[in-house]
Amino acid sequence: MDRLTEMEAFATVVDQGGFTDAARKMGISKSAVSKHVSALEARLGARLLNRTTRRVSPTEIGLAYYDRARRVLTDAGEADALVAAMQTAPSGVLRVSVATDFGVNLLSPVLGDFLREYPDITVSMVLNNQYVELISEGFDMAIRVGEMDDSTLRARKLTETARRMIGAPSYFQKYGRPLKIDDLNDHKLLHYSSQSSGNMWKITAPSGERRQVRSAGWLTVNDGQSLLNAAIAGLGIAYLPSFLYADAMRKGLVEEAIPGLPMETQGIYAVCPPGRFTQPKVRAFIDFLLSNFADKGPDNW
Repeated sequence: MDRLTEMEAFATVVDQGGFTDAARKMGISKSAVSKHVSALEARLGARLLNRTTRRVSPTEIGLAYYDRARRVLTDAGEADALVAAMQTAPSGVLRVSVATDFGVNLLSPVLGDFLREYPDITVSMVLNNQYVELISEGFDMAIRVGEMDDSTLRARKLTETARRMIGAPSYFQKYGRPLKIDDLNDHKLLHYSSQSSGNMWKITAPSGERRQVRSAGWLTVNDGQSLLNAAIAGLGIAYLPSFLYADAMRKGLVEEAIPGLPMETQGIYAVCPPGRFTQPKVRAFIDFLLSNFADKGPDNW
């Protein structure tokens, strides 16, 4: 006999308090339920049920076995449900937290293609540079740029972006060009106000040493596009990801401040709550992003 069927028959007898109700619950005959339970007891070599004319109850061994058997049956049911869910068409509301600069500049322009490909999915996108709590705040996933601080989340790397210090030719003509990292202390710097490190840049020197540059800066703002606009206007030097400055650099609107420095890179990740099952709508969105950004980064934007 099938082991799971034996387990199910036994657990149902315990749940229902007798063979008759268990048979009704399972949709089989009372004798079939009895055979399944007897076969289980014979295989285990232990009596699992106390049987009287009035009631049926689990023995001490039976109660311990019931706890484990019920867990196995629940897992088996969830496994069946998972397969069914993964074969259904992606649908429902997809709540996504997205890093603001990435969302505005790269995700928004292609979001229409995703919605046309999956008409049964509704996207609710929240742009935020703060790390939200996915589960407690009701998000299905997030797209984050930089180091992954929360090791409990499942992360899928989409691509990478370079990160460089850039400024307008007009700025360098007026204030000069920094030749080394220490020279930045004498320049006007443009900062992200949302960085946890404050107005401090971490830069790799040609020797490979990690250096820190701290300056009050001339402008502090919580939006990368605004920092790029300020740099283009000649207001100072900004430290930005390549997906923001790449087009401006191609047009000659900005230049790299210290070209000899090693290229800094940051990963761009799709992150999900912990667990082995990925909802079809989430899986569809991640696959879409991987396809769209397969040929992007670190400098190719």
